[in-house]
Amino acid sequence: MSSAGIWEKETGAGRTYMSAKTFLDTNILVYAYDEHEPEKQIRAQTLLRKAIQEESAVLSVQVLGEFFVVVTRRIKEPLSASDAEKIIDTLSILPVAEIDLTLVKRAIATQTRYRISYWDSLIVATAERAGCSTILSEDLNHGQRYNGVLVENPFE
Repeated sequence: MSSAGIWEKETGAGRTYMSAKTFLDTNILVYAYDEHEPEKQIRAQTLLRKAIQEESAVLSVQVLGEFFVVVTRRIKEPLSASDAEKIIDTLSILPVAEIDLTLVKRAIATQTRYRISYWDSLIVATAERAGCSTILSEDLNHGQRYNGVLVENPFE
């Protein structure tokens, strides 16, 4: 799939997740480019398209780095590094949150409080800092709030 293909305007009904600022976890991005799970791919593409059209989502440098590793090494038909970099350039039209020491410390506190992985805690801390009301993720507990940020699994 070309990096431009999923950004074309979509019509039709479906669940709407991004009425407020939403943080997109890595798996949303990966599914948009992994053709081996077509239902999840369509859903992820819809979410990304809507996020870009409505300027309603946030990414992080962590998510973009994880995306690069997964799509170039871990999916059945890996992308070239060059293609993955072009996709990251396209995705970067959304706000991309940086990681600093304060965020790392907040992630550690979140990990301790909720007993989730450090990397998931960093996602939560980044979403919280960015003012997101929701994290779309397949990895965290659907329906749970972490530091006031609700997790929704858009593939359920």
